[in-house]
Amino acid sequence: MFFRDRIKNSWIMYDWANSAYATTILAAVFPAFYKSVAGSGMSQVHSTVWWSYSNFVAVLIVAIFAPVLGAISDISTSRKRFLIFFMIIGIVSTFLMGFIDKGEIVFASVLFILSFIGFAGGNIFYDGILPHISSKSNIDRVSSSGFAAGYLGGGLLLALNVFMILKPSFFGIYDKFKATQYSFITVSLWWFIFALPLIIFYKETKRKEKLKISHYITLGFKRFVDTFKEIRKYKEAFKFLIAYWLYNDGIGTVIKMAVAYGTEIGIGMNDLIIAILITQFVGIPFTLLFGFITKYIRTKTGIFITLFVYTGVVIWGFFMKNAWEFYILAIVIGTVQGGAQALSRSLFGRLIPVERSAEFFGFFSMSGKFANVIGPLAFAIIAQLTGQGRFSIIALVMFFIIGGLLLRGVKEPQTA
Repeated sequence: MFFRDRIKNSWIMYDWANSAYATTILAAVFPAFYKSVAGSGMSQVHSTVWWSYSNFVAVLIVAIFAPVLGAISDISTSRKRFLIFFMIIGIVSTFLMGFIDKGEIVFASVLFILSFIGFAGGNIFYDGILPHISSKSNIDRVSSSGFAAGYLGGGLLLALNVFMILKPSFFGIYDKFKATQYSFITVSLWWFIFALPLIIFYKETKRKEKLKISHYITLGFKRFVDTFKEIRKYKEAFKFLIAYWLYNDGIGTVIKMAVAYGTEIGIGMNDLIIAILITQFVGIPFTLLFGFITKYIRTKTGIFITLFVYTGVVIWGFFMKNAWEFYILAIVIGTVQGGAQALSRSLFGRLIPVERSAEFFGFFSMSGKFANVIGPLAFAIIAQLTGQGRFSIIALVMFFIIGGLLLRGVKEPQTA
């Protein structure tokens, strides 16, 4: 998982750091807390719709600004500075989640939106650093190691938080409600502490010519427009973005809506959180496995395997009724989730020019985020129209199928 290279290991540790947000806030504890506490007094479907729209707004904001921010960071060679800026937004707003009370759904939505902007915005610059610290021959392994470390780090803190919520008296806390609030505070502290190695050790060559912020913004927008035109020259990267846009919609919606959907169909909060925890720890070896098997199969083939499994997952999810089924699906998702994300990131990293990595990863992030705009929005609309989330789940099949078909047309470069 780790390398004999301090910079690579520092980069990997940031995934360990902010994956605590992905597990406790995005996937497991906060969605259930949002529905049962912030959305108390609402029907299950109504609170699911609120959660869906909150995700829609959050990812829309990130999607709009992602490519421009990436362009600005390349112009100013300030990937680390931008990463720190968004990291602070994410950490502070996550810390404040520990003070959300019953019925405060607007406050909860605002904090979630801000925290997601910090998390996803920072990842644009984190991903943009990857091609600068790795070679084309080891980028799959570095990327997969990052995701594996994220699964382990996020999983360990989630395990601690689950134990704290289930046994609050062991920590000197008088009830589960307070323990849940404290779990959000632990995420912010974990994120901050384990992000420090990357902040300390990763150095960038500074731009000699210093410009005003307004000039950087102007240049950023101009470069964004230029990149939008020029990316067509990188035909394989452009084709990949379209495919990724679609299939990542399905993956992102599964991650964000799993707990909300499980709550709606009557699965208990403890079962849901433990199942997500299982996903994390199953994901560690399988994410590393996907990074390893690309020595023997093409990266595209690895992605195809994950999309086939996800298609089966959402079909089964449509018919799911019992907690034990949710546990099985959690295990199955754990076998492919990290592989899909890591291989997609590394494949795109090999398709783009290294010197414009943050800018192009801005487009990569935009593709993912705009896709994730469609997913939660479609989930909310279908749930409103039908009065249940089952039909929203089954609709995700088309994203995996169409995305996979488009991926077939992408020519994968040879490794060096």
